[in-house]
Amino acid sequence: MRQTTLLSLFVRCGLFAVCLMTFSTAKAQWATVDWTIAETLLAIDAPISSVAQQDAYHDWVGEPRIPESVSDMGLRTQPNLELLAQIPPTQTLISPMFAGLTPRLEQIAPVTSFALYSPGTDTWEEMQTLTRQLGELTERQPQAEQLIEETQTLMTTLREPRPRSQSEIAPLLMVQFMDARHVRVFGDNSLYNAVLEQLELPNAWDQPTNAWGFALVGVEALARYPEAMLVIVDPLPAGVEEQLAKSGLWQQLPSVKNDNLLHLPPVWSFGALPSAQRFAKELTAALEAAPTQ
Repeated sequence: MRQTTLLSLFVRCGLFAVCLMTFSTAKAQWATVDWTIAETLLAIDAPISSVAQQDAYHDWVGEPRIPESVSDMGLRTQPNLELLAQIPPTQTLISPMFAGLTPRLEQIAPVTSFALYSPGTDTWEEMQTLTRQLGELTERQPQAEQLIEETQTLMTTLREPRPRSQSEIAPLLMVQFMDARHVRVFGDNSLYNAVLEQLELPNAWDQPTNAWGFALVGVEALARYPEAMLVIVDPLPAGVEEQLAKSGLWQQLPSVKNDNLLHLPPVWSFGALPSAQRFAKELTAALEAAPTQ
C-alpha cells in the first residue's frame, strides 16, 4: 500500500514537473514592432505573441505569414500598449530606428534592440549574425543555424544552373516606387545588392546610397542607365500605375521603351535571411522567364 502511495506521489510530482516545464516554455513569448525581426522569428519557429501592423507587413514583407494567433499591437511607431499589456511578452524586440519607443515599451516588458544595416558592416554577414542572436535569445539555435545553411544552399543552387552566360545578363537596376516621380534605387549595403553578390549578378547602380542601401532619386535618374534591366519591386503606391501609363517621362526611359524590365512581388527591402531567400527565388525565376534582349 505504501509503495502504491509513493508511486502515485512520484507520478503526480512528475506530471507537475512536466506541466511546469510546459508552462514555462509556453510563457516565453516575444513581441516586436520590427518586421525584420518578426520574419526571422517566424522563420526559426520562435514563439511570438504580438507583431505591429500586420496588414502592412503582409503587403510589404509577404512571407513568412503571421499566424492568426499572433495579436496586432497597432502601428509600429505607436504601438497599442494596452493591448500589449493584456498578455505581456517575455521581451519586446526592436531595432535602433524604434529606440524612442523604449521607455514606453519597458512599462510592459523588458526591451532588447537588435541592429541591422549598420554603416560600415557587411550586410550578408550581419543578417547571419542577427539570425544567430535571435536563435540564442529564443533558444532556437538549431533552427537559426538551419535557416543560415538553407539560405547559403539556396544561393548556391540558384547561382549554378544559370541558363544565360554572365555576358547575356544586363546590369540590374532595382527600384521601389515612392510616388509616380520618385523611386528608391538600391545599391551598396542593401539586401537586394547582397543577394545579387551571392548570385554573382551585376548591379547597375553605381552611386552612393544611405545606411539602408538605397538612394531616393527622381525617375529621370534612371535614364542614365540605358543598358540596364529595370527591376520593379512591389507594392506600388495607390494610383502610381495609372500615372505611369500617362507619363511621357516614364514611357521614354530606355528600359521601358525596350520592355527591358521585370516586375517582382513584394520583398521586404530592409529584411534579413527570409527576405533574401524570397528575393533570390523571385528574381531568378523572373530572369529565366524574361526574353533575351
